[in-house]
Amino acid sequence: MRNFRELTVWKDGRILVKEIYTLTKLLPNSEQFGLIPQIQRSVISIPANIAEGCSKHSQKDFLRFPQISLGSAYELETHLILCEDLEFLSPEVTDRVVEKIQTLQKKLVALIKHVRLNH
Repeated sequence: MRNFRELTVWKDGRILVKEIYTLTKLLPNSEQFGLIPQIQRSVISIPANIAEGCSKHSQKDFLRFPQISLGSAYELETHLILCEDLEFLSPEVTDRVVEKIQTLQKKLVALIKHVRLNH
């Protein structure tokens, strides 16, 4: 069993959750049942799946969960791009946050590759 609290990707995911929750407060109330919960679910899924995967005993079982986290990171990126398209967020805000998401995506890919090589 792994200690998820020691993983940089999990720590970075937690930081991203806080930032995204702050960001969703800027979105219009009309999105309280639309984009806001979708964005929040996708960002929470990133560290949550890393933590869940750490409870798995085999490398194969563990590997599935960072892959799910990566998918959630891509989903989150898409939601934010859509917010920019809908003019809910400025391009500057979107670019700044998407850059952080892409950095986390790269770290998740590196973790996945590392687990595969040591499988």
